[in-house]
Amino acid sequence: QVQLVESGGGLVQPGGSLRLSCAASGSIFSSYTMGWYRQAPGQQREHVATITGGLSTNYADSVKGRFTISRDNAKKTVYLQMNSLKPEDTAVYYCNAARIIYSYWGQGTQVTVSS
Repeated sequence: QVQLVESGGGLVQPGGSLRLSCAASGSIFSSYTMGWYRQAPGQQREHVATITGGLSTNYADSVKGRFTISRDNAKKTVYLQMNSLKPEDTAVYYCNAARIIYSYWGQGTQVTVSS
């Protein structure tokens, strides 16, 4: 059992920065691969970034060099630092926790990049 709550979304100007947080509760956080996904209106949900328990990371090409995923196992929290934001980054961002057959999702947080 894992419960995920995202926070940190909001409205930001192009070129600005935001840091998203995802707080987990209810299970052993360190055993899960954590990830961020996003979904724009009318679009499929897409992978943004993933971090394993061994701290290896994977990023979508569209965010590579601009976004950084990290995790703090003591705080049971995963972060997504987003820099140099573009209007095309506008979406609902979802936190995911996965381990073997289990997959859990947060409620999502809105990120809007607009002038």
